[in-house]
Amino acid sequence: MQLNHELPDYTYALRAADGHSAKVNERVLEASFILAPNELLEGWAVRESSALVPEDLAPLLAMNPELVLLGTGERQVFPAAAVMAACLTRGIGIEVMTNAAAARTFNVLAGEGRRVVAGFLLAP
Repeated sequence: MQLNHELPDYTYALRAADGHSAKVNERVLEASFILAPNELLEGWAVRESSALVPEDLAPLLAMNPELVLLGTGERQVFPAAAVMAACLTRGIGIEVMTNAAAARTFNVLAGEGRRVVAGFLLAP
């Protein structure tokens, strides 16, 4: 049986992620970032979930997602209720998980052609 490696039909894939770094395609990122299947925004100012305010989600929401994934580092840490409400009141789903879980979920959803946007919080 012959196996063929198929390239995804989206630009960015996560190869690895933890609380301090992430590998997007072949590039290692060490600061918080926002990722959509065809867009990468580096230098997201947020470093930890407890500091997140609804306004911090503006760049993610501007990408018109149907679902937001929030990777909160090595541990799952829920942000304030107002942050969750910023998505839910617009009819946009939000899932909070570790960075590793968010990376796996992002790749699956992007591969299905879903309008997913992920924010990854990386500690220095």
